[in-house]
Order: sequence, then structure tokens, then C-alpha cells
Amino acid sequence: MTTVGITGFGTYVPDDRITGEEIAAQSGIPEEIVIEKMGVVEKHVPPPDDDHVTDMGIKAAEAALADADRAPEDVDMVLYHGSEYKDHYVWSAAADVAERLGAENAFATESYTLCAGAPIAIRQARAQLALDHVDTALLVSASREEDLVDYGNPDASFMFNFGSGASAAVLESDPGDGARAIVHESAAKTDGSFSRDVVMPAGGSRKPPSEETLAANEHTLDVPDPEGMKERLAPVSLPSFLEVADDALDRSGLTREDVDFVAITHMKRSFHERVLSELGCDPETDSVYLDSYGHVQSVDQLLALEEGLDRDLIATDDVLLFLAAGTGYTWAATVLRWRE
Repeated sequence: MTTVGITGFGTYVPDDRITGEEIAAQSGIPEEIVIEKMGVVEKHVPPPDDDHVTDMGIKAAEAALADADRAPEDVDMVLYHGSEYKDHYVWSAAADVAERLGAENAFATESYTLCAGAPIAIRQARAQLALDHVDTALLVSASREEDLVDYGNPDASFMFNFGSGASAAVLESDPGDGARAIVHESAAKTDGSFSRDVVMPAGGSRKPPSEETLAANEHTLDVPDPEGMKERLAPVSLPSFLEVADDALDRSGLTREDVDFVAITHMKRSFHERVLSELGCDPETDSVYLDSYGHVQSVDQLLALEEGLDRDLIATDDVLLFLAAGTGYTWAATVLRWRE
């Protein structure tokens, strides 16, 4: 089978920040809980009139192309797997990114799995590169869903960690010595019983925007039954993380003992440490906790990879596990082997 590798990647975050202390003041939640339990020392936030998802995505994409020593015209496919909340509703961010980059030879498409998007997008691109007439794919993700968070709504408190930023990766077929990482196997699962547990009540076809929906503040994210969601999610979340991790590793001919670094969705600190412990990994040396970024949807995995490299936590031939979960609820994992 064709070997697929990541030959370059890049990230971008806005300059502006909001601190855990400021979130605590706005929400009424004690600062210690925001920082220690929710895991947000600070996070990056964009200005209202700049750093839309395509703007951030292009900055990350330019960095990824430069890292891969590729020009935009070398790209055969642009795959956007970021937030559905983007510059415009019912609109292709992928096509806009391709046009503004000058990726004139690429077709543009989108993949949306919320916060589980990165492992699945890599899985999809690998399949395209292995089986189709695509040699170079550019994966782009961005999120500014922090715009949709109402710090005055305690029911939505588990989303108070939402931050903003973008990531991009260049994947190539048979990359040879140019590969920074080789892509191995993936796994994913969905429990659709959670499909209506996190919603923005208005703005879609069921409740179109109106003066009434604006007055009722129905254009921010909400959890209709937070206690019910928590009770149902608690028993299945950890087993589902471990199931997709084990399946992806097994399909790659590996086990938990082979994992050297886990790039995982930002979550509350205690659960982050528990997932890593179950995988046999040390939270201090085998992962990075993104408490200076918060949760940036499907950008988290490349942010963690970049931080891991900066902290010398990743070495040549290390096995990397990209592990993610997104409301809906979908869990996903992809295995890579670092080559540098």
C-alpha cells in the first residue's frame, strides 16, 4: 500500500488573550476551578473584525506549505476540517482557502466531525492519497467558537475552555525522506444518542434567526440538559477513548506500550490525566496539557504536537497517537510515527 506521510505542518493563534481569572469574573465560577479543574490559564481570542476562520487557516496553511517546502500549486486537494461556524453560513471555507492561497490545481472539500475532526481528516486524506489521483493534500482547520460561548450561562460551562486558532498539515504519498511523520491506521466510533445535547438553539432551519431569537439570546451554544448529559456521558467516555485508541494501534500492529506521545483534545485536567494513565503514559512527559490555549476544536492535536516538539518530548521513531472526541458524540484516533 502507498505510504502516506506528513511533510509539513503549521499553527496560528490570535494575539489577544482572555485569562482564567477574567473568565472566572465573567462567569461567577471560582478562579481556582477555571484554572485548575477546567484547565484554562489563558486562551487566545480573535478580534470581532479579524481572524475569521479562513484568515487563520490561511496563516497556518502558509506555514505548513513552507515547512513542507511546497508551493500552493503543488496541492491537489484542500480539505477543511475546522469549525462549522465560519465566515458565512452555508459556504465553503475550503474553496475560499484554496483560492486565496493560489492552490489553482486543487479541488476543495470539507469534513466536519466537530472536535474529533483531526484524526478523521487525516484518515480521509490518507485514503485519498493511497487510492486516488491525489499526491499532495493540504488539511486546514480553524475555530473561533469562543464567539458562541455565553459566560453567563452555567449550563454551558464545560465549553468555557473554547479558544481560537488554526492548524494545517501537508500530507503526501510516498514522501520518502521528506516525511516528518508516517501516517498509520485510524479508528472512530459515534454514539448518536448525544446528537442533541449541545446545540445553538436558533439559526438553523428549525428556528431561523429572528428578532425573537436574538432577544432570547438563542444564538449561543447551550446544553439543554447538562446533568442528564453528564450522567450518560460519564460511563461511556473513557471506554470510548480507549476503544478507538486500541483499535487504531492494533490496526497499526502496535499496543499501548508502544505509544510515546499522545496529542489529545483539551478537556478538564483530571480526565486528561486519567486517559493518559489508562494508556500507560505519563502526563508530564508523554503529552502536553493545553492550558495556555484551551480547547481549539480540531486544532488541538497539532498544537499539542508543536508544543511537544518545542519541549523536546518527541524523538525520532516515536509513536504518536492523535486522540480526539467531539460532541455528537464521536471519538477518533490516528497513529503516526515520527521520522525526524
